[in-house]
Amino acid sequence: MPLQIFNTTRKALPEDLLELAVKDVLASEGFSVEEIVAVYCGRRLIRSINREFLQHDYATDTITFRYNEGSEVEGEFYISLDVIGENARRFGTDFLMELLRVTIHSALHLIGYEDGTPEERFHIQEKEELYLNRLRDAVNP
Repeated sequence: MPLQIFNTTRKALPEDLLELAVKDVLASEGFSVEEIVAVYCGRRLIRSINREFLQHDYATDTITFRYNEGSEVEGEFYISLDVIGENARRFGTDFLMELLRVTIHSALHLIGYEDGTPEERFHIQEKEELYLNRLRDAVNP
């Protein structure tokens, strides 16, 4: 069970596309999946995780945990579909593209990309665009 996707909401998700996004990022960056759990949830769960583990009392789009080192990745990430919807409206994009962007962002965090500084944010956003464009090409050949 290398990559498991769980949806704790009632919203239908394109799980095959989400799996493709994660695996493409990892493979392209020289990593593979040992065991990754991807949880797509609502605002309440992600806020609870953010508060418990990061001491931030607010909902966020994604939280990522890596449990090992090396090229075989073991970890998990949580993505709030509520925040994805809000961000899609705020940034003028559709829900699917924002969902894929944040899934890619989460995969990049799993392999060590950070976004704490302006330079790190710029670099991770460049990577997000690269992989998002590849997915667009795969979906709309």
